[in-house]
Amino acid sequence: MKELAFGFAGRRARPGRSARRAAQAGFTLVEMLVVITIIGLIVALVGPRVLGYLGESKVKAARIQIESLSAALDLFYLDNGRYPASNEGLVALVQRPASANAWNGPYLRTGAVPMDPWGHPYLYKVPGDHAAYEIASRGPAGETAGADSTLIKSASQ
Repeated sequence: MKELAFGFAGRRARPGRSARRAAQAGFTLVEMLVVITIIGLIVALVGPRVLGYLGESKVKAARIQIESLSAALDLFYLDNGRYPASNEGLVALVQRPASANAWNGPYLRTGAVPMDPWGHPYLYKVPGDHAAYEIASRGPAGETAGADSTLIKSASQ
């Protein structure tokens, strides 16, 4: 005998029965809406928390870069007896300024002054308000004037 549908020998498949099974194999609209609603709720609850961690990590990265720049400035100071002037800026850590007699750089491994995590250049001020120098990041807003709360500054020395 020939093998027919579902591998049963001698039995013939009823045409109406397989059509009903195919129609019952999918999900209903209500089931799909329930699943989509649950996924939406999960994204709504978890999404802001993940974005908060991303913002915190950028602030931590900026602080670490500022500490690295501070260490490089201290090495510059040991070699030259002074910190780079404000007009020389942080570029003096990778390119020899004309006024530096005992420049022993570059003082940064990358060979370039890094941008802050938000793509803005770091602010460098000599003398600083509370230390010999200050390095600051403008933060995510990129503002300078009147936005002291968004500035990420180097620690007082």
